[in-house]
Amino acid sequence: MKIIATDKAPAAIGPYSQGYEVGGLVITSGQLPVNPATGEMPATIAEQAEWSCKNVAAILEAAGSSLDKVVKTTCFLADIADFAAFNEVYAKYFTSKPA
Repeated sequence: MKIIATDKAPAAIGPYSQGYEVGGLVITSGQLPVNPATGEMPATIAEQAEWSCKNVAAILEAAGSSLDKVVKTTCFLADIADFAAFNEVYAKYFTSKPA
């Protein structure tokens, strides 16, 4: 097992890591929509989705992987009315259509 850590994504805020590489798989922890350079969270769902996706991509890159190799995601929205705006951004990043 190998812990994955990068300063290109927000540091973990609890007793967990940004990700792990184990048995040829890379597992990432949940990523908040935070700009790692400023620590700020943007206001709109589109901007929040953008930062969450960028942060996942940074962790995968640190592990030597990429978004096109992702097979499963779980996304949580506080308001289902934001689904269309979120999905538009998500589709730009996850072009391989993970489960």
